[in-house]
Amino acid sequence: MDTIKTFMRRMERIGITIELSVNYPWVYIKKINGMVVKEEYLGNHGFTIAFLPIREERDIKLTDIGIIFSLIRKYC
Repeated sequence: MDTIKTFMRRMERIGITIELSVNYPWVYIKKINGMVVKEEYLGNHGFTIAFLPIREERDIKLTDIGIIFSLIRKYC
């Protein structure tokens, strides 16, 4: 979860608030700056930002960071 916490802190520093939701193993972006995200990416219920690991010793896998930032730019 450190990867997601770091990402969220960095976005807050530049004035972007992101709200997430989880449907194991998917982590979705639900809102950006209070606006509901309508797009779907790598999942059926929203825009997937990351995948939670099945085993505890593995790390969280972020999806394509370029696509994530293009979505953030769209909603800012």
